[in-house]
Parts: sequence; C-alpha cells; structure tokens
Amino acid sequence: MAIEMLVGLNVVDDEAYQAYRDGITPILKNCGGGFGYDFKIAEVCKSKTKAPINRVFTISFPNKDSKNSFFSNDEYLKIKQRYFERSVAGTTIIATYTR
Repeated sequence: MAIEMLVGLNVVDDEAYQAYRDGITPILKNCGGGFGYDFKIAEVCKSKTKAPINRVFTISFPNKDSKNSFFSNDEYLKIKQRYFERSVAGTTIIATYTR
C-alpha cells in the first residue's frame, strides 16, 4: 500500500530549504517516492500544535520499506544536516495515511 504524509513546516531560510529539496529529490525518486502538493501559506487559522507553519506539502512512497529506506539513506541524512536543520525551525506531521 502506498503511504502519503501531509507535512507542515516553519521554513526560516527559503534558499537553504530549496537547496535541501533540490538535493533530496533524486534520492526520493530513486526510492519510488515523490512530492505531490506544495504550498507556501501566510496564515494558519487553526492548529493542534504551537509550532508555526508556513509551508505545507505532501510526500508519498510506494510502501513502508521505501519510506524507511529514504529517511535512513546516508546521502539524505548528509543533505538534511547541511540544509534542513538550518532552514526549518519546526516540523509538524499533520497526517500519515495509506492509499
């Protein structure tokens, strides 16, 4: 079963975050995954978390193994450390579901 996640972020450095996305996209595709929707948002009307959210996107994988393979990939972890950690101040997993 395919897995899709709805993720909210608080992006604080758009340029570094874009470098992160550019770097991880080939790894994501190699694992069979991809980004679906991607929104920059200005206002959150209701939230279950105190973390600010200014970016919302979906990310999908063909199955749980491919998701785990992506997030544990050594190259992904290097790119995450280089770009993500300085460009994102908060992450909220809004939902994870199977399709």
